This record gives sequence, structure tokens and C-alpha cells, in this order.
Amino acid sequence: MSRGAEIVARARALTGTRFRPQGRSADGLDCIGLAAAALGVGLVPGDYTLRSGSRRRLEAGLRAAGLQPVETAEAGDLLLLAAGAGQLHLAVFTGTGIVHADAGLRRIVERPGPVRWPLLSAWRA
Repeated sequence: MSRGAEIVARARALTGTRFRPQGRSADGLDCIGLAAAALGVGLVPGDYTLRSGSRRRLEAGLRAAGLQPVETAEAGDLLLLAAGAGQLHLAVFTGTGIVHADAGLRRIVERPGPVRWPLLSAWRA
């Protein structure tokens, strides 16, 4: 199995997990917690607010975790999205949609089809 397929499989295995702001465990995950779990990354920051929106800080964290920006996303890549004014969001690209932490539905979900938020960048492990 390719690295990208492994990341997608781990993300999909988390569908149904409760959404919890700054969540980093099976008790609940946010988008950064989901990304870290899917990538198999340990400690990640938790000192941010929902609309803190520091793209530079988030991208520095992705680089520090060993990810590289890519022009075209492939399955298993992380997508950095603009979910709202000052609100950034991470999702795992499945190749045909995303797995992400849905605050409205209060759980990790998989959404097929086009992503509904503007894509800021894509990152590969």
C-alpha cells in the first residue's frame, strides 16, 4: 500500500469520531488532530482559537512535521482550506473527496466530490 493510501485509510478509520475543538485523542478530534492522526504525527500545537487564521504559522507547522507543498493534490495529501473569514481548515484528500472534522455535524466525516472551500495549498508527507 502506498503512503498516500495508508493516510487515507487511517483518516477513513476515524470517520464517526466526535469533533472536539483542539481534540487530539479518540475522545474527539479537530481538523489538526485528524491530520496528525492520519499522518501518524505525535505532538501538534493546541494553542489556537477557531478563527486565529495564521496561515504562516500553520504552514510552518506542516513543514516542521515533514510535509512539502505540492502543486497538484493526490490521495493522502493534506489540503489547507479557507473555511471562512480568518478560519483555516485541514482535510485529508481521498482522491475523490475529503475526510475532515466537521464542526457542524460534530464528527469526522467523508465528503465525496468537489471541496466546498477555497484551496490555499496542498501538502504531501
